[in-house]
Amino acid sequence: MTVRLRLAIQKKGRLAEESFAALKNCGLRFSVRGDGLLARVNNMPIDLLLVRDDDIAGFVSEGVSDLGIVGENVLLEEQYVQGSKLDAQIDRRLGFSRCRLCLAAPENGNVQTLQDLNGTRIATSYPGVLGNFLTENQIDAIPVTMKGAVELAPRIDIAASICDLVSSGATLEANGLKAFQTILESEAVLIKSARPLGRDKQAIYDRLVRRLDAVIRSKDSKYVMLNAPRSKIEDITRLLPGSDAPTIIPLPGDDDLVAIQAVCTETVFWETLEALKDNGARSILVVPIEKMMS
Repeated sequence: MTVRLRLAIQKKGRLAEESFAALKNCGLRFSVRGDGLLARVNNMPIDLLLVRDDDIAGFVSEGVSDLGIVGENVLLEEQYVQGSKLDAQIDRRLGFSRCRLCLAAPENGNVQTLQDLNGTRIATSYPGVLGNFLTENQIDAIPVTMKGAVELAPRIDIAASICDLVSSGATLEANGLKAFQTILESEAVLIKSARPLGRDKQAIYDRLVRRLDAVIRSKDSKYVMLNAPRSKIEDITRLLPGSDAPTIIPLPGDDDLVAIQAVCTETVFWETLEALKDNGARSILVVPIEKMMS
């Protein structure tokens, strides 16, 4: 019987969509159908478990799933609630589904700073993370747990403020709220337990994470190609953001001109291109990288 690795993923929502996209960028072929709880990868021995996000860490801890993709905020909440009983740790950060866990309050209300929280109630879906933050900052406030519609709490007098996830801030603005403190910067993470996977599953895991790492590295990387005077090589390579040793190629028929090619792992801004041009670069081409494996 073929050994298959199990990977738990949120069934619906932004994290689900971005997780599916990342896996498909890794070359995995699968389809998700309706309310199905299992998706079989056709070209690699991997099964996707499609579950609620707050079940993923527990499934990994209990051995129901070998790996999981979950928001760091959800993992931390489970770690605070379950403590040492939870055997699920971050294996690697995945760089998508970024958001912030923030404290927010009515824009013109009585709560505008951390000190204003003393003696008040704070509505949240993350009582563990919030409680730890309040303790660390010596704030005497009461977390009120809500499973949804947290942003309504101040309006219906359940709490004076909220602690909730913020992506664009549009939901806060629509409810007359303003964020005044970020508690956590969160993103999607790959999690696993401390238990050994076994030889066969370890081999599948190694293939998967090698591809994931390649996708993560290539996401914000650009391939820069340009021609430049030989005398300006040092100045120009210093301007290329996050690049290792660039490739320098002599151009036939012109001893004073070279082609420079480099993988830049940081953002290449218009200002970067202008600075390159000011230093003698020409025919500058910046292209995205689809896959990159070291």
